[in-house]
Amino acid sequence: MRAIAGAGSRNRPLGMVHFDAHSDTWDTYFGGYKYTHGTPFRRAVEEGSLDPKRVVQIGIRGSLYKRDDNQWALDQGMRVITIEEYFDLGVEKVIAEARRVVGTGPAYVSFDVDGLDPAFAPGTGTPEIGGYTPHEAQRMLRGLRGLDLVGGDVVEVSPPFDMSGNTALVGVTMMWEILCLLAESVARRKGRL
Repeated sequence: MRAIAGAGSRNRPLGMVHFDAHSDTWDTYFGGYKYTHGTPFRRAVEEGSLDPKRVVQIGIRGSLYKRDDNQWALDQGMRVITIEEYFDLGVEKVIAEARRVVGTGPAYVSFDVDGLDPAFAPGTGTPEIGGYTPHEAQRMLRGLRGLDLVGGDVVEVSPPFDMSGNTALVGVTMMWEILCLLAESVARRKGRL
């Protein structure tokens, strides 16, 4: 994110569409460590790589270590769509909200596989029941077409936790969806669309 936010003429914080069961904005995790899988977006905001007012988090739910673990994200202006709100709104309204929040500036897509219900992707270190389906995730990703997407990732796929291989298949499929979005964004920026 540091490299992308400061690349070329951009040199400004990114927006982000974040699919996850957890906000990943905690100050510390695992006994006080500041750089873990539960803290990256707090560090990115602190470093100026991520504009919290252009961040939407989709599917947040599950276990917390402290009552206010997710409060920091809200206090910074991040738009947090809990899984309950996701199901109340439905896919199309969530896509519209994500597009509204991110706006027209450069944006990153982060897809944590634990945002999905573990019935579809059990191979992750932090599964949380009650998530969306892979089909819903594909629809949401495809709904991001036309945004100024400049980077993305798929994280927390752990094949040893899923001997069926389904989680790896879901992870690579979500990465394919993101790569298609990024390829189209690059082509648009180069005037080839």
